[in-house]
Amino acid sequence: MRFNAILFWLLSIFFGVLAVVYAGWSLLEANGINKGDAATSFNSGGSPGIEWVGVVGLSLGSILGAFLGFYLQRSYNAQGGELPEDRLDVNIDDGDPELGFFSPWSWWPIVLAGAAALGFLGVAVGFWIAFIGVGLFLVAITGWVYEYYRGYFAR
Repeated sequence: MRFNAILFWLLSIFFGVLAVVYAGWSLLEANGINKGDAATSFNSGGSPGIEWVGVVGLSLGSILGAFLGFYLQRSYNAQGGELPEDRLDVNIDDGDPELGFFSPWSWWPIVLAGAAALGFLGVAVGFWIAFIGVGLFLVAITGWVYEYYRGYFAR
């Protein structure tokens, strides 16, 4: 996690420097070369200036990198120890946690995917199909939640 935080801080610095360079370059291009050319008139009034879309996009990329770097740095400082990904002397199995319990024999996720497909198809083609998708979704989610309450795998 420490390396990820450093990576996002470097990305933030890179985008910040790139935004400044882009703003300066567009200002020099608009004021120096091809003066009066329609391709360099960036403002709606026809006068050349800074191309703001690129500057704002690069600046927001820099801010996003800073947000993520700050969050990861705070998380790394608060966890109280090194993660297995940050150490050089660990095996692959050390970073393999228990993710949860999954039913490998369950067909309900496939039925849920079909219900979602019918719902999106209903929005795109005809809204009446979405009602069928909602009904199938309710049946599928109920079946998936209660699949361990009856049958071979009841508990």
